[in-house]
Amino acid sequence: MTPRELLRALAAEMTAAGVPDADVDAALLLSHVTHQPPLNLRLDSWSQVSPADEAAFRALCEKRKTRTPLQYLTGVQSFLGRDFHVDERVLIPRPETELLAERAIQMLREEKYPPKALDLCCGSGCLAVSMALGDPRAEVHAADLSEGALAVTALNAERLGAKVTLHQGDLFDALPNTDASRVNLIVSNPPYIPAADCLSLQEEVRREPMMALDGGADGLDFYRRIALDAPWFLHFGGTLLMEVGFDQAERVMALCQEAGLTPVAIHEDYQHIPRIVEARL
Repeated sequence: MTPRELLRALAAEMTAAGVPDADVDAALLLSHVTHQPPLNLRLDSWSQVSPADEAAFRALCEKRKTRTPLQYLTGVQSFLGRDFHVDERVLIPRPETELLAERAIQMLREEKYPPKALDLCCGSGCLAVSMALGDPRAEVHAADLSEGALAVTALNAERLGAKVTLHQGDLFDALPNTDASRVNLIVSNPPYIPAADCLSLQEEVRREPMMALDGGADGLDFYRRIALDAPWFLHFGGTLLMEVGFDQAERVMALCQEAGLTPVAIHEDYQHIPRIVEARL
């Protein structure tokens, strides 16, 4: 079959299985297999897809029909212009999290002396690695309860040439509570979806690690703990930056204030939704 014929056939099958944007996904999957640009494949009605590539493509489409996320099938998600490895062990980085990374990098670069930063709930390592590459002076640490997530962070740090120190444990329990552990900046994109809402998420999202999504009854469990303990791990004048759910910014900022942090700003995402809480010690 030609690429165009194959794409039409498999896109129709995926559409029938309820896969959203099946045409786009089919082209991206065939591109992943053949290493040809998706647009070229969609227009190609003269060459023939090799039997091996067709078999590999059909196998990926079968998995996509079960609503396995596209990024888990290709193993890649772009973040700030870099390709990060992702798989079933980690949450797939979202575009709005790039804004958190950009703000963190900006703050690190503003520090007079080489800064120290901590990424809590690091997942794929997109934040930690981006900070390390964004300010090579920075000493960057990443912590996660999941050993699998830390393995993915380590892989991405190695592939992209970033120096990141890893810590396994439950939030700040991963670090010794000493003056040497204090940092200039703490960033976190913790689980923030209310537990009841996790049951009605899109099928693809439900394939991601639930421990990276479920934020407890009201979605704020992790923010309470992070805000309470952050003052013990920040240098005076240090900053806490956290991504929040679409209706959580004011409540999370209140938690920070109750913990002794000074509110600085709430930053909006691309859809003008309050998305990042910034507080300072």
